Amino acid sequence: MHPGTEAAVLLHAGDPAATTRSPRGFALFAYGFRPFFLLAGIHALIAVPIWVWLYSHGAVPLPGLPPQLWHGHELLYGFIGAAIAGFLLTAVPSWTGARGFAGFPLILVVGLWIAGRLAMAAAAVLPPWLVSAAELVFLPAIAALLAPPLLRTRNRNRLMLIIIGVLWLIDVAFIVAMNSGDALLAQRALRLGIDIVLILVTVIGGRIIPSFTANGLRKRGDTTPLIARPWLDPVVIGLMVVVAALDAVSPDSMPSGILAALAAAAHALRLSGWRGLRTWREPILWVLHVGYAWLPIALALKALWLLTGVEWSAHWLHALTLGTFGTMILAVMTRASLGHTGRPLIVSRTTAVSYLVLTAAVLVRVFGPALGSVDYLDTVTAAGVLWSVAFSLYLAVYTPILMRPRIDGKPG
Repeated sequence: MHPGTEAAVLLHAGDPAATTRSPRGFALFAYGFRPFFLLAGIHALIAVPIWVWLYSHGAVPLPGLPPQLWHGHELLYGFIGAAIAGFLLTAVPSWTGARGFAGFPLILVVGLWIAGRLAMAAAAVLPPWLVSAAELVFLPAIAALLAPPLLRTRNRNRLMLIIIGVLWLIDVAFIVAMNSGDALLAQRALRLGIDIVLILVTVIGGRIIPSFTANGLRKRGDTTPLIARPWLDPVVIGLMVVVAALDAVSPDSMPSGILAALAAAAHALRLSGWRGLRTWREPILWVLHVGYAWLPIALALKALWLLTGVEWSAHWLHALTLGTFGTMILAVMTRASLGHTGRPLIVSRTTAVSYLVLTAAVLVRVFGPALGSVDYLDTVTAAGVLWSVAFSLYLAVYTPILMRPRIDGKPG
């Protein structure tokens, strides 16, 4: 949800009638976030167990590439791709005042996302041209929907179109690598794609986390001001751009480790000003801080791994993907789904438990392998089970919310 819509949602959250109505009907394609937040949850639930099975059985889902690259690609273009699409298809109407995306255009892009996932799942048996076409059509279709309102209004967020374009080019590089059996190119493409999403998290997180936190604390009567460091935002964003550039040309190098340490410190300083410790009573707020906290933690682990090789920091990449991406996506999906369906911004106990279970999954995946007495496959399996439990809880609560009309009777 864009910060500009927060005030309206908070005002509506105080309407007691909004919590008593029982909406009927089917509204899955009434707004952009609905189908994609549902698909992101379903994908998260099933893709990781599939990966654990593939890993444990030595299966190769993509022709000519190591199996972990299918896992990384599905995380980036399946789970994260659906979450980004849902966020942007919901945020752009708020940013531009345009009509929300619904009906046939939304059904079409949902179908394209599903086609891409099915094609990548069957890449070993389908013709390469068909897999390529099915996978590479989704992001241009999303851009085609978003471009008219963003360009017509000259909205500052039209840079999101460039982000989508870059992610598409990276996907092209991955498909080329898959078709040619170039594992190194595929690996570097995924690493760069992860860095691009990190830039997106850095920018959007820097907008919504302090805004939502200040609003939440103020509503509770806590007038403690957040610490504003306007000079720090461009520094942090600039560092992440350089991180991406260096990963593209010289990944896993000493300069990359030094830069990761600098970026970790900058992110930690930024996060420290957002008063995260004061949000512990409100899961809908503290989960955002936990999600963002994984970013400096992961970068610090990356620096340690590249500069010292200490064993317990080896899985820094999972701290970024499962930790930062997984937690931030779950946090935004749960919050936006409540706000955009007219519900109070208060998550259920089940949702709060899903936050805790997901955090446990990340801890097990990142630090579990360092426990020498535990088999590596067991830690992978345990983390996968916890991850799936977290998103099972999300789906249990939010599937009816996403499929039914708003409780206030408004469209969307």
